[in-house]
Amino acid sequence: MGILNTNTSPNLKTERLLLRQVTLADANEVFFLRSDKAVGKYIARPPQKTLKEAKDYIIARHKDIESHKISYWAITLRKEDTLVGTICLWNFTKNHTVAEVGYDLNPAYQKQGIMNEALAKVLNFGFEKLELHQVDAYTQRKNKGSIALLQRNKFKKHPTRIDEDFPENIIFELDQFSFNQLLK
Repeated sequence: MGILNTNTSPNLKTERLLLRQVTLADANEVFFLRSDKAVGKYIARPPQKTLKEAKDYIIARHKDIESHKISYWAITLRKEDTLVGTICLWNFTKNHTVAEVGYDLNPAYQKQGIMNEALAKVLNFGFEKLELHQVDAYTQRKNKGSIALLQRNKFKKHPTRIDEDFPENIIFELDQFSFNQLLK
C-alpha cells in the first residue's frame, strides 16, 4: 500500500491542466463551488454562506492532507492559475487500498472534457503512486453528467451496495485491473 508520504498533494499535469494544492488565495472560487446552486444541485451538503466558511474549509483540507486523510487538488488550466474545479481522493480504508473520488467543476467549464482529463490523471496517481486497489464514486442517480463521466472511465455501478445516508446516491467502483485495461 502506498500512503502519501508528504504534507501536500503533489502537482499533477495533463496536456491542458495543472492540478495543484488548493490555497487560501482560491477562497473565492472554492466559495463559489460550495455555494452555487447549479454546482451543488446533486450534492448532499448545505451551501456555504460566507467566504470565511470557504477559508475554514480550505484550512481543514490542509490538515486532512497533513494527516494523510485526503489528497485534494485545485483544477486549473495550465495557461492560467484560476481554480475552475476541485478533485480529491478521500475516505480511505484503514489499509489505504480503497479510496473515494470526489469532484466539482464550475459550470462555465463543463462539457469541455476538463473533468475527464482531471479524473484520468487522479486515477493514475491513485493506482500508480498510492497503489490503490479500488476507487469508489458516489453520485446522485439524476446526475447524468457525473454518471457518464464515471462510465467513460470504466467505473461500474455496484449491483448491491447502497448509500444508506443518502439513498438517492448510487455507488460506482473502479478496480485496478479495469483501470489498467483502460490504459491499453
